[in-house]
Amino acid sequence: MAGWIGKIFALAAALTISVPAWSQDAESGEEIYMNYCATCHGLDAIGNGPMAGVLVIQPTNLTKLVTSGGEFPTERVVARIDGQEPLVSHGSPMPVYGPFFEGRDTTIKTDSGQSIPTSKPIADLIAYLKTLQGEQ
Repeated sequence: MAGWIGKIFALAAALTISVPAWSQDAESGEEIYMNYCATCHGLDAIGNGPMAGVLVIQPTNLTKLVTSGGEFPTERVVARIDGQEPLVSHGSPMPVYGPFFEGRDTTIKTDSGQSIPTSKPIADLIAYLKTLQGEQ
């Protein structure tokens, strides 16, 4: 009996500790972008949304995030969205949607292979932003 209990606890621990990262969903990311980001960054993500004119700091062109070395700055973008690297452009740190982007329920990898814990909405949003690189 004790052997079974130990196996159950080991299985439960394995499931809670090594939950595989969900795959990033660019389609969900596009929907998130349109609902939460397009107001400032624009439908085409170049920084020309309807609220851009009232912001102290103009929104970034999200189609030009890839570095000169060809890497997408995943860590920096995650930090900007989840508030670790605050941007005060409209009287409050970005993001203005707070709890929606909070959490550490998945991980994504940088181009160098580093794992970054983040929320599923941010992972999906980054997947979408990666599809926009070089469009403009």
